Amino acid sequence: MTALVIAEHDNASLKGSTLNTITAAARCGGDVHVVVAGHHCGAAAEAASRITGVSKVLVADAPHFADGLAENVAEQVLALAPAYSHILAPATAYGKNIAPRVAARLDVAQISEITKVESADTFERPIYAGNAIATVQSSDKVKVITVRGTGFDAAVAGGSAAIENVAAEADFGKSAFVSRELAKSDRPELTAARIVVSGGRGLGSAENFKILEPLADKLGAAMGASRAAVDAGFVPNDWQVGQTGKIVAPQLYIAAGISGAIQHLAGMKDSKVIVAINKDPEAPIFSIADYGLVADLFAAVPELAGAL
Repeated sequence: MTALVIAEHDNASLKGSTLNTITAAARCGGDVHVVVAGHHCGAAAEAASRITGVSKVLVADAPHFADGLAENVAEQVLALAPAYSHILAPATAYGKNIAPRVAARLDVAQISEITKVESADTFERPIYAGNAIATVQSSDKVKVITVRGTGFDAAVAGGSAAIENVAAEADFGKSAFVSRELAKSDRPELTAARIVVSGGRGLGSAENFKILEPLADKLGAAMGASRAAVDAGFVPNDWQVGQTGKIVAPQLYIAAGISGAIQHLAGMKDSKVIVAINKDPEAPIFSIADYGLVADLFAAVPELAGAL
């Protein structure tokens, strides 16, 4: 029994989500192999080979893998699939684009966003916006799985796996990379940040969101938002935390002016320490907060930043 992890990378380094996925793969039992499909991706492959628990790194290097097009990467994974009992990908935009294609072509049921491995064929995953946990047992010969990174610790360096070059599958020819626009920020990336400061509709305007910046600056935090704040146009889409946004689990999550709709809670309830600031004592966010402050955020947030 051997598991194959589809590495998310930028050709130079691995994304953090890959490390969480490797941890999940190791808990399935058996060896763990990692496939790195890219172009001039030797540095990423070398990084994968140093991860504890990885026994082999397979490198498919070709120009049409340079930008991680799902159609091409899926073809490479399918070529390798017969040798594996489990195929795992991170539950990120990258992994969610590749894994369903692989599962459909293998004619198996994908198991999405697992948060726990109970055994080689049994997994836990959240449903109903995280209000219930489903235990799923698969009888498929090959298990195709996406892994919610917040459910597993990141694998650490300390290994020395063999690196093997494999024949690169031909360009699928159905898509071509055109361009990529990346959000630029001096702050930490939201899903990887140790501290997150989020604002909600209670802030009232895009201008008022600036009240959170001194607090985030002093903590070295990423900034996030509820869907209500994003839909109102206060902040960009890539700040959204929640079921339909980004799933985060930082060491500290500060929610200011966020009532705590179920969809938002699904995206941050695994944070280690949750601090809520809201003037409504009945706000649902207080039900999961470790520390709750019933106060006007426009007074409390500057006071907190000043104290820090």
